[in-house]
Amino acid sequence: MPTPWQICCDKKSRTKNAEAETDTMAQTSEKVQMKKEITLLNGVSLIVGNMIGSGIFVSPRGVLMYSASYGLSLVIWALGGIFSLFGALCYVELGTSIVKSGGSYAYILEAFGAFVAFIRLWSSLLIIEPTTQAVIAITFANYIVQPVFPHCEPPYDAVRLIAAACICSLTFINCVNVKWGTRVQDVFTYAKVMALILVISVGLYKIGKGETENLRAPFEGSATNPGMIALALYSALFSYSGWDTLNYVTEEMQNPERNLPLSIAISMPIVAIIYLLTNIAYYVVLDMSALLTSDAVAVTFGGETLSHAKWIIPIAVAMSCYSGLNSSIIAASRLFYVGAREGHLPVSLSLIHIKCFTPVPALLFNGLMTLLYLLVEDVFLLINYYCFNYWLFVGLSIAGLIYLRYTQPHRPRPVKLSLFFPIVYCLCSLFLVIVPLYSDTINSLIGVGIALSGIPAYYLGVYLPVEKRPKRLLWLSATTTKYVQKLFYCALSDLDIDVEPTAAKSK
Repeated sequence: MPTPWQICCDKKSRTKNAEAETDTMAQTSEKVQMKKEITLLNGVSLIVGNMIGSGIFVSPRGVLMYSASYGLSLVIWALGGIFSLFGALCYVELGTSIVKSGGSYAYILEAFGAFVAFIRLWSSLLIIEPTTQAVIAITFANYIVQPVFPHCEPPYDAVRLIAAACICSLTFINCVNVKWGTRVQDVFTYAKVMALILVISVGLYKIGKGETENLRAPFEGSATNPGMIALALYSALFSYSGWDTLNYVTEEMQNPERNLPLSIAISMPIVAIIYLLTNIAYYVVLDMSALLTSDAVAVTFGGETLSHAKWIIPIAVAMSCYSGLNSSIIAASRLFYVGAREGHLPVSLSLIHIKCFTPVPALLFNGLMTLLYLLVEDVFLLINYYCFNYWLFVGLSIAGLIYLRYTQPHRPRPVKLSLFFPIVYCLCSLFLVIVPLYSDTINSLIGVGIALSGIPAYYLGVYLPVEKRPKRLLWLSATTTKYVQKLFYCALSDLDIDVEPTAAKSK
């Protein structure tokens, strides 16, 4: 009996005899590896879709709260865009010189070795990816359910079930076909950009009519305390996070040496301009007290300006969440796939479907972890634990660029930046690591503890030679791999088979 993956992935007629099918498959010349199906347009959609999440619709107030004026807040939004562009340019060099999926994990592994890379992977597995995805899914569910309960809190169980359905649907789509996932990304990214263009158009219309009372003294009351300005910049930079999404799927890009730099060069200005113009539109229509007290700024904006069309905004927020969650699932599954391929996670997560050419086990593992985090009632609090870790590892990966310049000077680099960019970014990343330690010490230390909890796992599963590892652990890994292969119709990719002897010699 064929598995669900066979039914969805193989539309051609199948032989009734399983052995005959296996023989036919063995005779084919097509390699079992993930296909290069991500185009330039898909790349732009992945970056824009992940960067523009629900935050710009729901709560862009962090920057305004700490800057205390419209003028200074817009300056900080612009500075955040410039700083993020510096990081993205550094990732262009890293992504074109280290053509591996996995993003910062792959770059840290190349520059600083297995231990630091494993701790980065462990942090993503335990806290960064599942928490982020659970929060996005819950936000999506809240905006889907809210119209049914306009005057009261939506039922807890209904929200969590819809969030779970959202996660499961996107996981299934990405299991079946990479193209399905990128098409979903394209459509929902276009939709939310169009919704933001609507918001911007209303704001520009108001400015054209001369309704600019809120902007007449834009810098009045601006914060002068360096600590407050630092927190405002921190909030802006967090809204720009996601520019590294495409580096997690580098191996699946068509012509990455060309399309990776172009995708980033197109995406970054689009996002920065949309953020600036959207905030200007909010500032024109809403006064500061309304902005700082609203739980959903875009919905408040729609209620003030769109009249009977105000229903567009909640739908746009939900679509934005769906798009952001899809890109996060694509990136996280590739991270776990590459980590397993490097021997830092169980081998079963490095298997790919032999007809769909998707990392089905890694996708299902990511989905299961996120569903488990939906069971945590205060999942929104967990997001506070990883701010320190996130910026630390992004900074480390870009520090790796500088390190590799000196340790591997002859490495081919299709794009080679001035060292000014990575040095400035690393100095600013140091600031971003210090800010949460200063402003949220307890949660930051908990995040550090979660990361360091990976040390025993590294010792048992990676550091120890295979013959010295616990027998039960080896048996569990082998058994899991066998049944995952059978159940999900998966195999090691040809790349894994090719590099195994090399990896064995290096050990």
